[in-house]
Order: sequence, then C-alpha cells, then structure tokens
Amino acid sequence: MSAIEYLPAESFGYGFIPPEYLPGDKDEYYLRDEQSNASSVHWRNLDAGEVAVLVRNGNTCANWNTVLVEDPFDASLIKNSLFAGLVRIRSTESQYLRFHDFIVPAGISNSRIISCDIGKGCAIHDCAFLSHYILGDSVIMSRIDEMSCTNHAKFGEGILKDGESEDVRVWIDPINEAGGRSVLPFRDMICADAYLWAIYRDDTELMDRLKEITQNQVDSRRGHYGVVGDSCVIKSCQVIKDTWFGPHSYVKGANKLKNLTIKSSEKEQTQIGEGVELVNGIIGYGCHVFYGVKAVRFVLGNNSNLKYGARLIHSILGDNSTISCCEVLNNLVFPGHEQHHNNSFLIATLVMGQSNMAAGATVGSNHNSRGNDGEIIAGRGFWPGLSSTLKHNCRFASYTLLTKGSYPAELHIMFPFSMVLEDHKNEELHVMPAYYWLYNMYALERNSWKYRTRDKRKTIVQRIETNHLAPDTVQEMIQALALLERWTGKAWYVSREDSQPLPPPEEFATKGRSLITKTPETVSGLFVRGENMERSKRPVRILKIVESWKAYRSMLLYYGVKTIAEYLSGYGIHYDYFSAQVPAEVSFTWINLGGQLVPEGRVDGLRASIRNGLFNSWSEIHEHYETLWNAYPRDRAEHAYAVLRYLTEEQLITVERWNSLLDEAAEIRRYIEEQVFITKEKDYRNPYRELTYRNTAERDAVLGRVEDNSFVQIAKKETEEFLAMIEKVRA
Repeated sequence: MSAIEYLPAESFGYGFIPPEYLPGDKDEYYLRDEQSNASSVHWRNLDAGEVAVLVRNGNTCANWNTVLVEDPFDASLIKNSLFAGLVRIRSTESQYLRFHDFIVPAGISNSRIISCDIGKGCAIHDCAFLSHYILGDSVIMSRIDEMSCTNHAKFGEGILKDGESEDVRVWIDPINEAGGRSVLPFRDMICADAYLWAIYRDDTELMDRLKEITQNQVDSRRGHYGVVGDSCVIKSCQVIKDTWFGPHSYVKGANKLKNLTIKSSEKEQTQIGEGVELVNGIIGYGCHVFYGVKAVRFVLGNNSNLKYGARLIHSILGDNSTISCCEVLNNLVFPGHEQHHNNSFLIATLVMGQSNMAAGATVGSNHNSRGNDGEIIAGRGFWPGLSSTLKHNCRFASYTLLTKGSYPAELHIMFPFSMVLEDHKNEELHVMPAYYWLYNMYALERNSWKYRTRDKRKTIVQRIETNHLAPDTVQEMIQALALLERWTGKAWYVSREDSQPLPPPEEFATKGRSLITKTPETVSGLFVRGENMERSKRPVRILKIVESWKAYRSMLLYYGVKTIAEYLSGYGIHYDYFSAQVPAEVSFTWINLGGQLVPEGRVDGLRASIRNGLFNSWSEIHEHYETLWNAYPRDRAEHAYAVLRYLTEEQLITVERWNSLLDEAAEIRRYIEEQVFITKEKDYRNPYRELTYRNTAERDAVLGRVEDNSFVQIAKKETEEFLAMIEKVRA
C-alpha cells in the first residue's frame, strides 16, 4: 500500500495524463475534448458578478478562470462546492429534476468537482469527490462518497493502455478454474465470442488473432474520461471508479463499482441497486443488478438479472438470464438460464442455455483430479433437479433432467430429452431416453414458447434458437437411435442361455433394430446396459427402449416435416424445390454457437476467416453471425430433408411420399396437443393437490381450470396453425 502524499494546492486537479504519455502538441484535455465534442459548445469565463455570487454561496476554487460555463448560467444554483482543474458547466437554469418520487433542484451543492464536464440541466448534490468524468444532460447525482476515473481506465475490457505490462490485463476464466480457457472481456462480448475463444484452444493462431482484435479495437491512449450518459440517475453510492454509464442508467445504493461498462438506453434501461459490489465487468442493456450482488470478472448479457446476493465470478452469462441468491463461478452460460436458489452452485461449466438449476443443485463443486481443472458440459435445456450433486468431468445431451440424487461419479448422458435417476435398492443408474416427449410434453413445449416470449431484447447482437426440435437435438437423437439399437442387440446376445460367443459388434445394431420393430415384448424383458455412461462399477440400465426409440423417430419426422413446411410456406416455394433435385450432402454436425445453431463447416469457415485476416474486428465477426442466421432457414430446411431421407431410407422423397409424411406429421401434432393437456391434467388428478383446498371450486378459483390454462390454449392454436400450413405445402 502506497503512503499518503501531500500535493501543492495549485496542482490539485491537473496532470491527469503523465507527461510521458502526452503528445508534444497536446494538452492534458485533448482526449476529453474529443469525447465531449467540446469545440461545438460556446464556452465563456465567469464574469466578476458570477464569481462574487459563487463565493458568497460558499464555493471555492484556486483559479476561477478554469471554470467555464455556457449560457444561460445561473450562478445562484451552485452552493458550498469546491472546483479544481478545468471544469466546464453547460447551461443551468432554476428548475427541478424528478425521477419517480425523487425530486432535486438543478445545480451543484456540497460537492467537490475535479476536472469534469457537466451537461445541461444537471443536479449534483452531496458528491464528496467527483473527478474526471463527462456528464451528459439531465443527470442526477446525489450522495456519492467517491467517483473518479484514472488515466488508464479500461471500463471492464481486457485491454492494456500505453505503457502497461501484461500482468495487469484482466482475463476471465470460464469453464475451467485452472485458467486453461481464459478469454478477454470486451464491451460487446456475447457468448458466441467466448465460445470461439474458450473451446478452440488448439487453434493457436485463432487465439492470437482474437487477442489482437480485442486489443486493437480500443484506443490504447491514456487520458480517456469516465462517462455518465444523458438522463442517468446515480444516488446514495459509496465508491465508483473507472465506470462508464450508458444513457438512462439508474444506480442507487451501490457499495462499489469499479472498472465497468454499464450499457443502457432509453428503451433498455439498466438498473444497479442496493448493496452491490461489481468489479471488472461488462453489463448489458436492460439488465437489473440489485440487493447485495457480488460480481467480479464477468460479462452479463442483455436483458439479464442478478439479484438477492448472487455471486457471479469469472463467468459469462448470456442474454435473457436470471441468477438469484446462489454461487456461480468459472462458467460460460448461454442465453435463457434460470437459477433462483440460495443453496445452488454452478462451478466450472459450459451450459448451453435454456437451462434451470433447482434448489440444492451442486453442479461441479467436487474435483476428481489433483487440481481444480474439472469441467462439465451440458446441452440446451439442462435441468439438474432438487439437491442433485455432480462431479467433474461430465457431459450431458440436450434437455437432460437429473432427478434428486448425489451422483457419485462422472457421467456421460448421450440421450437427449432424458431423465436420469438413481436406483439405490438395486445399486443401478437408470436413464430413460425421450422422457419429456413421453411423459412431460407440457414442460417441453412450454419451454420453447417461454424462452421465445421472454426475449424482450431491443438490442439483439445475436439470434437465438429456442425450439427444442432443432439441428443440435436432432443430431443427438440420431446418435441415440444408433445406441439404442446397438445396445439392445448386444443385450439380446448376452441374454442367451447357450455359450456361443458374441457376434461381431457390427451385428448388434441390426439385431437390435429387428427386436425393437418386430418383437417389442422381447425387448421389455432385456437388461439393456448403457456403456461408458458412468465411471463406476454399478450398471446403467436404459429404460423404455421401444417407447423411446419410437419417440425419437416421431420427433425427427415432426422436425423434418415442420421445418420444410415452414420454409416452403415462408418463402412461397413448391415442394419441387426438394423433389426435383439430387440432394446435396448435408452434415449432421452442428455447433451451438452461443445459442445460435450453425453447421460445423460454417464455424470452421469463420475461424479460418479470422485467422486469415478477413475479419479484423468483433463488429465484423458479429455481422457474420447475422449472415449465418440469414442462411439458417435454408441450412435447416436442407438438414431437415436429410433427416427425412434418413428416416425413410430413400434417396429422393417423392411427392406421394411427402404427402404421406404430411399426414403422419399432422397426427404427431395432434399427439403433442393431447399430451400437453394430459401432462398438465396430471396436476389436477393428483389427490394430494386437493389437500389444501376445501373443495374443487376453491381449487379452480386458485389454480384455474386445466381447460382454461393459457398454454393449453396456445397448444390448440398451434395445432390449428400447423394443420393449415401443411395443407398449403401439400404437393
């Protein structure tokens, strides 16, 4: 800790930029003038009468010539304040500023203002130390202990200013606590950027280019001032340092804000509330952070919330997410994440969005290696249930539901939409593939609708896929079908009472498929073991083989038909677009790039373009994400056609076959609507749900009738729309 220094009174407020970083033909205000566009304002010195009024009102300044003002200027509105360095005050008139129920007069009182530009009609009261900031118009600042900006402020970005050494650069360590996936935060970072940086670590040239791009897109000169945008309100705060405030930010009662960018706009106002301590971070548009939150080295996406004592450290949280009460360390979490419970932990993970953490869920707190370098990766829709605990390393397919349990070993769950549960009586791990489709359609369908309707972003940097039936889950289902067939066939051969040796593994799948399709009763009597799904000696039993195999195929067929029908209907194309051409080879490997689904080949192309210098800024990379999204409808439609070819085992799907597939899809849609109702109705048929109600009438008054449930009604409407659409595209 450095010792306290004494400064000459005449130097107070000057020398912001060290001489060695000041161009020879510039003064210390040259960057400030660029930031505030000072040359466009007609500044003037105070006249003798105004100085007299200021002094009479208890104001002090070592040199009143360094206080410049813009007309109209009412000196009587400034009281009991100290000014040092160059202070410029734009027009100030007698009026009051109101924000909700908080009303203050325009002007300055009981404050120390050091080398600041103050916009039109601002109200600054009881600010003990306000140094090197540019304030926009109509700003309210009240009761702030300390607010300052240094000459090397980086506002949360992982850059270096001139003359700084590499050891002061701020990195974020997502996914791995040991730091092997470090990324540099920057103002417009989204999850896709962090994914490229954290995952493709073997691409050393890409890593170097991303660091170079991040450093080069920011002005490294020393001397930029902090900014408080128009119509900001900052009140009752303790320490604010090196923080950039977007317009219409609202900050109240913060303990500490340091090295931050807080993005905000009139349409997407960001709020920072009581007791928060935020250090080294980027906060997106329309965010709410309040009630004791602690966040260090973080990026918070647009329209997201941190509240009620949440701890977010070394983590990147995507758009449309909410974290309350809990501990979240070293994570990359894609958009649409919900975590609301004080006793839940998320540590060292990649969670690919539309996820939910139940109370008591401890995901990744135990390290099995000799260092804290474990990782957990989970696809979209991950839902660890009440009091479920996991160890590193684990990997989960999309929409995996973990039931309550202390899972003792590493897990690799390959089946999407599955439920995982422990059978302690028989010392087995059970996995039920396609559980959601079979038994909880209401939750499955509602999730897609929920994340779509909750997307309130006005500033959309990247588009997000919210449908549970999409290329990422499709590739997992195709892999799951192969596993079900292979493991079923192997189980049958193992169950034989004769002593014949097992056939070659390539015969397992053929036998398994035959059993599933021709003698399902035989399959129900087999013990089908999951292989390499848990690092333990206990067996893994796969449940509902036949039902889940059929469910996956129904889901694939529905995805294929619906996707193609939407494409044909949306663009006014006849089915001949597909039936009249030789189908191209289509990859089934897609990447969840921060919530946006992209064919792997296109991601590889993006990486190559970055390496080769075709893209030299993050804004250019973000523009390419939009290009990829524009290509998504066609990419997805061709992918869907390949899925139908896989299901039908036909090279070309004729018009007649297409029409029959439409009929099958219509039946599946009716099944979806029916199951949405049935799975919701289970809540009403549960006798224990009746315990707290005097009678059925009271229950319906509290819960509403199942027939009137809003999402049940939405499911009916979606069925009608789907049936109408497929008639339009019938060939």
